[in-house]
Amino acid sequence: MNTSRLLFVFITLFFCGTSTLAGDQAPESGFPDLLADEFLEDDEFDEFDNGTVFIIKDPLEPMNRLFFKFNDKLYEWVLKPVTDGYIWLVPRELRVNFGNFYFNLSMPIRLLNLLLQANFKDAGTVLSRFAINSTIGVYGLVDVAALEFDLQPQNADFGQTLGKWGVGEGIYFCWPLFGPSNIRETVGLVVDAYTHPIPYFHESIALDLAYYTSNKLNTLSLNPDIYEDLKRFSLDPYIASRQIFYEYRQAMIEVN
Repeated sequence: MNTSRLLFVFITLFFCGTSTLAGDQAPESGFPDLLADEFLEDDEFDEFDNGTVFIIKDPLEPMNRLFFKFNDKLYEWVLKPVTDGYIWLVPRELRVNFGNFYFNLSMPIRLLNLLLQANFKDAGTVLSRFAINSTIGVYGLVDVAALEFDLQPQNADFGQTLGKWGVGEGIYFCWPLFGPSNIRETVGLVVDAYTHPIPYFHESIALDLAYYTSNKLNTLSLNPDIYEDLKRFSLDPYIASRQIFYEYRQAMIEVN
């Protein structure tokens, strides 16, 4: 494996926590409206809206809480000021266009995983959207497929694929720098990083870094209040972020 690809995997992991809380999907799809829920201080049991009770395995909670505090300070001291400056400099309409462009480029990840899930209808939608947006939509800057053809964005990743095929999530991790995850989702993120097409077109580490940081910064700028609201409305932000992560990923698995 070349150095560029390994760095791309690292950058993917570095931003996984931010992208989960910011809604790293279609640019304006947003994050599920979970912040209005009441977050219970229960370290083991949680319940979905459909009544399904599940166990979050968090045997490393003391260490995870330490890393959560580290990530919180990283957000407060670095990510938030940079994001605020980016929002001030770049109009929202342009940031939405950038988000469309990045989302369009990552099409192979969604296509491959929908095929692995035997979801051929949505795979066809993803392929059609890519063809339309890459041409009429000016390289994906405008989501013409959704606006004019009612072909809505489809989201799929390898963590979701593993979940759909019955692979358990394993224990919970709050990775330092990386954010909320578990064994299954960490494996999924690494596989998705190797599926992304960008690093296969060049050998420049600088280009990989520029592409992925600008992508994630743009994503965070479109959903700037998510993490702030989580801290403001939850009794224990660590528990809240853990629950949001699990509910969001479970909803991704249960869709379709």
